[in-house]
Amino acid sequence: MPADALALTLAAAALHAGWNVLIARAGDPEGAGAAAVLFAVTVFAPVAVLTWDVRASAIPYMAASAAAELVYFALLAAAYRRSEMSLVYPIARGLAPVLVLIGAAVATSAEPTAPEAAGVVAVAVGVLLVRGVSRRGDLAATAMAVCIAATIAFYTVVDKSGLQHAATIPYFEVVLATQGILYASALSVIRGPGVIRAGFSRWSAAAGLFMFGAYGLVLAALRLAPAASVAAVRETSVVMATGLAAVYLHEHVSRERAIGAVLVCAGVVVLALA
Repeated sequence: MPADALALTLAAAALHAGWNVLIARAGDPEGAGAAAVLFAVTVFAPVAVLTWDVRASAIPYMAASAAAELVYFALLAAAYRRSEMSLVYPIARGLAPVLVLIGAAVATSAEPTAPEAAGVVAVAVGVLLVRGVSRRGDLAATAMAVCIAATIAFYTVVDKSGLQHAATIPYFEVVLATQGILYASALSVIRGPGVIRAGFSRWSAAAGLFMFGAYGLVLAALRLAPAASVAAVRETSVVMATGLAAVYLHEHVSRERAIGAVLVCAGVVVLALA
């Protein structure tokens, strides 16, 4: 991988871990998350308009992706309000590519290769360590993280096909705007319109910019390096997020959980390169 592509991908991973930290550290992750998405789609709307290329055939994919993103974001914010980021993030990000692989294997009746099997085992062991082999109190958070992984896997598959019918930035803008408006509207109905206003801050604004920034940096890296290499390096965000959770969120990241996060990252890297 060229040095410039490596730098771009590592920066994207850092931004992805960073916006998750900013949402997790908010007093109200749901309100801050909704505000972050609305801020991001507003700022990047001109870019989407200037690069607009969306065919009618993309609409079903964007609708399906927006629905999955809506569930993903609602679960993510709720999980961060109830549990630790160092538990939720590695499980959610690590299991998603495993679920994509399993889905593809079932659909095509293909048998996984030895490297793919090794990657799945590494992720599984890593998830167990992140979760804590002897713990029983985080079952709800673990279940939410698994559901988040399922939504990531779903919209990843949908977007892979959908992007054949639209330019990347406008596609992402429409999906994120649809999800953001629906999520903010539902949150306002349930908790009152003040929750979105209270969620706006310099930190939620930064989180929104980080969301789009991470996506843009990955797109730039893909112009310089193979997709498998970019996908592999991008998963360093699992380790970054765990470290940031310990430093900035003051979570107690045990040696067991830290090793688990590294194993999850390693397993996903193997899957990406297999």
